[in-house]
Amino acid sequence: MVRFEDVSARYGRGPDVLSGLTFELAAGSFHFLTGPSGAGKSTLLRLLYLALRPVTGTIELFERDVAHISRQELPALRRRIGVVFQDFRLIGHLSALDNVALPLRVAGAKEVQIRDHVAELLAWVGLADHLNDLPPTLSGGQQQRIAIARAVIGRPSLLLADEPTGNVDDRIAMRLMYLFEELNKMGTTVVIATHNDGLVARFPHPQLHLEGGHLFRVPGRPRAQKARARA
Repeated sequence: MVRFEDVSARYGRGPDVLSGLTFELAAGSFHFLTGPSGAGKSTLLRLLYLALRPVTGTIELFERDVAHISRQELPALRRRIGVVFQDFRLIGHLSALDNVALPLRVAGAKEVQIRDHVAELLAWVGLADHLNDLPPTLSGGQQQRIAIARAVIGRPSLLLADEPTGNVDDRIAMRLMYLFEELNKMGTTVVIATHNDGLVARFPHPQLHLEGGHLFRVPGRPRAQKARARA
């Protein structure tokens, strides 16, 4: 699904933010992206959703070298990637339903299917009463949930989320994590950048840990098995 080979990244003429990153992500895997503030988590996500080109090295997505992808091919490739941004990037004059429906409409889905599917997902994230509300009238946590619903509505091949639980309470955070895990079970490769150590501790997925511009892999833990009831 993803392959980085000796990848470095910087902004302008500044120092390298990321240096010599080499790793692979298997299709259908689930990883947390961790590290202190300024470690380069958002930069790594930008490389993954093709908003930033590496200074050195090779990046492959879906077995394609991104350096050799033409501008005409980029939109179709990006449609396979769902992204949850920290700043939400919702369209202010569109309702919650219409914001979430955008990826399906771009893909040419039928309107009847769109409304049913979007309404069901927004209800699942606790926004059943806000389908027709505009983003500026909603709280930060509600806007975050709209952004997440928009990112997952099309069942992307690769889902990238930058602090997706940062603006919601613990109950909603757990519900969103279960949504990500269900999507992962259906085959989506998931990468979640987070500062939430409690979240990482609760879900035993492996980590891509950034420190000082370098990446370290932290293996996941086996899930605790429920004890069998005695006969």
